[in-house]
Amino acid sequence: MWRAGFGPAVEQLDDLPKYKPEKYYKALVKASAKEPQYINVASNNLIDLYEQQQDAGKRKNLDEMQRREINRMQQAAVRTLNLYWLKEMVTTPAQLREKMAFFWQGHFASRNGNIFYNQLLLHVFRKYGLSDFGILLKQVSQSASMLYFLNNQQNRKGRPNENFAREVMELFTLGRGNYTEKDIKEAARAFTGWTANSKGEFVFRENFHDNGEKTVLGKTGNFNGDDVLDIILEHKQTAKFITQKIYTFFVNDKMDDAIVSRLADQFYNSKYDIAALMETIFTSDWFYDPKNIGARIKSPVELLAGIQRMIPVKLENDYALFNMQKILGQQLLYPPNVAGWPGGRSWIDSSTLMMRLRIPQMFNDKDELNVAPKQDDDVMMGRKADGTAAVPAKAQAAKKVYGAVTAKIDWSGNISQYENIKKEQLLGAIKNNLLQVDLSNIQETVSRNIDPSSREAYIKSATVQLMSTPEYQMC
Repeated sequence: MWRAGFGPAVEQLDDLPKYKPEKYYKALVKASAKEPQYINVASNNLIDLYEQQQDAGKRKNLDEMQRREINRMQQAAVRTLNLYWLKEMVTTPAQLREKMAFFWQGHFASRNGNIFYNQLLLHVFRKYGLSDFGILLKQVSQSASMLYFLNNQQNRKGRPNENFAREVMELFTLGRGNYTEKDIKEAARAFTGWTANSKGEFVFRENFHDNGEKTVLGKTGNFNGDDVLDIILEHKQTAKFITQKIYTFFVNDKMDDAIVSRLADQFYNSKYDIAALMETIFTSDWFYDPKNIGARIKSPVELLAGIQRMIPVKLENDYALFNMQKILGQQLLYPPNVAGWPGGRSWIDSSTLMMRLRIPQMFNDKDELNVAPKQDDDVMMGRKADGTAAVPAKAQAAKKVYGAVTAKIDWSGNISQYENIKKEQLLGAIKNNLLQVDLSNIQETVSRNIDPSSREAYIKSATVQLMSTPEYQMC
């Protein structure tokens, strides 16, 4: 439930012991099978102003204040989309679909201030995240968000821009060291003319395209961008690279080379069937090996969504969730650079760990967000001078007060969940529902801070205390 989604919801706890993982996975697949609805958070006012901005006849009538207002509304709309998607992760039964979209958003990292481009790319992740990787790759590669983020609108015959071609090979498909600089240069020529219009629709400008012969990854021809993507998909290294990324995200940071090799073979032979690959992972015995349980550090978004699935929270100001993401170092739709979030141990440092441990108590008691956010890394497209990927630096900024977190928790599901449990067994039962690892000494530590004044107070305080432990950070 944590790996294929964002953790169990409190109302599902009664059913968890009744079924085997295979049955749960089939239920997740069924719940995620329906095509997602397009998410549109742009106001009519923003749409009207934006359309005026794109209309050459009306553009001259827009004054500087109106242009600034469009930019302000765009930024606000992207934040609204961020919160809308986070809420979808918390509430939707289509957990697998949203988890896959969340993974692909980190893999195909793109950062764009245009709300319409963001909405279109998010829909691609949600619609194609469990389909054919080749289809997903082409949909992403032709998205306005990615084309503009990687400067391909500047890529034209005689003046090729290599940025898009480089990242497609290095970060999205083959991985570093599995192509040459000549391959990059030739592929860039194939992608000349690829751009998008103001509505976010893919546009191929034929007069900007280089029709000359190109040699990419050992093949020679008059290739266009689609041809290059097909050539990349023909290389088994692409299946291996994507499988490695999926394994480290969904299974364990430490790869089992033998298992990854078998999975990569399956992925390649199935013509990149993502759904079949995920089914093999989630229904294999090795996935439930003790070494893989509680082995992953929850990302900030996983942590925030998972807490809210277990203790439904209504915030007085939803933007507190946006600020929490910023402080913890992972904002949906705002990857730090083109390489995405490093994940793993990078989520934890002295400041973020303390903040993570405070979040459940912030929801339960009015508190202030008064810590420094992680430093944003959007310089040189996330690349160091030597070309290697840059890891987000530790926070340099001064502490900032983001305002009070005022929330109301619906405890009814948790109270009813444990109504038939004897009081002396309550802590053990709550621990079993919240933690992935069995640590006998944790009960003694947590019990010191539990409110024993009533059964209800005991359940509430025990839940908050267990969620505030380092062990809850793992899944």
